[in-house]
Amino acid sequence: MRLAALAALLLVSGCPHGDTPRPSGPAPTAAEVVDRLTRARDEARSFTGEAVMEYWLNGDRFKGDVRAMGEAGAKVRVAALSPAGGSPVAEMACDGNQFVSINYQNNCALTGPCNKHSIATFFGIELAPDDFLHLALGTPPVIGEPAGQVTWDGSKGAYRVELTGADGKQTIWFAEHGPQWDVVESELIGPDGRQAWSVKNAAFDTAKDPAGVDHRVPGKSRFVAPNQQKADLTVEWHERTVNATIDPSKFTLAVPAGLPACGRAAPRK
Repeated sequence: MRLAALAALLLVSGCPHGDTPRPSGPAPTAAEVVDRLTRARDEARSFTGEAVMEYWLNGDRFKGDVRAMGEAGAKVRVAALSPAGGSPVAEMACDGNQFVSINYQNNCALTGPCNKHSIATFFGIELAPDDFLHLALGTPPVIGEPAGQVTWDGSKGAYRVELTGADGKQTIWFAEHGPQWDVVESELIGPDGRQAWSVKNAAFDTAKDPAGVDHRVPGKSRFVAPNQQKADLTVEWHERTVNATIDPSKFTLAVPAGLPACGRAAPRK
């Protein structure tokens, strides 16, 4: 009789076995979610950190320690470190206007405008510099002029936000963590109906900025861009500082004299 009563109670409550019940209180609206994510992106202006990253580098799968920093305004600096001694095997810097990418293993460099192709020269994925910053901070981009709805996804233990806009359709899953939210997953389906990118975040923790403000940041992330060949990036962070003041010179990188462009032969002497 007790089992029958419990089964009836579960049926009435609408919670399938194993699903996480929805938190008490009213669910946020789609507009509130977009506003909150926008404010989170605005409040996280920069970061520095070290991580183990796995990605495609010059057509080869690479996994190793990476030092990275970013600042709003298309400023990025990354250095892939050699397992042998910690010296860089490749570096890339975006100063907000131009980028420089140096491959020390192949003794070549690339330069050009600072845009989503700049990140692709290093990680193989087309990602706007500011979106790289927010990938590290767990605040993914949101499509422009979005409208949608919010439902509870008990299987993920998170709210599911479905948005539609000019750039396609975006789904965001977020879990409440006190006054802050953790974006555990998001994906964008382009106007052509194909997935443009997806990101999954896990192992969230709190990082303080120099002002003592807490920021929820993911310890692990995986970004995938299936429309691009060999385009995925996994990150496991060792440390991060949010909203650090970064010397502007850190986002510049000088090309050594005589270094040829990658894909071109070195000039004859």
